[in-house]
Amino acid sequence: MTRTRNFLPLAGFVVCALALVSYPLFFSRFTVTRDVPWVSWLLFAAGLGMVIMGIRRAFRQPERYRGRVMGPVFGVLSLAVLGFFLFLTLVFSRQLPAGGSVAKVGGKAPDFTLQDTQGRPVRLYEILQPAGAGAPGSWALLIFYRGYW
Repeated sequence: MTRTRNFLPLAGFVVCALALVSYPLFFSRFTVTRDVPWVSWLLFAAGLGMVIMGIRRAFRQPERYRGRVMGPVFGVLSLAVLGFFLFLTLVFSRQLPAGGSVAKVGGKAPDFTLQDTQGRPVRLYEILQPAGAGAPGSWALLIFYRGYW
């Protein structure tokens, strides 16, 4: 009886490599998959499942399937690709540069102009001007979101 090739570990590695490459090239464009890369995690789970099934197949039925050497090699490579992906998405992407000229809490904000809901320009300086002599000025709450994308 001839032994057949066991392509499951190779196919699993290809799926893991596809998960690594597809995130920066495609899935990072969408908010639902950029913030939490759940599609890539599912692809990694499918790829690692294929690798594990291929390794089990090679070791449980060695008389029928080949791949007792290459199966673990592709398994280690798949785990290395997963580790690299986790490092990039969970550690490296969170390394934000320090804000040098960021306004401090309670500090004075620089004057700027933005559009209101009707598209008219509104200056911060105009909002903060007092209504009359001796009258207190208005106040404005400014919220700055610092994202990692």
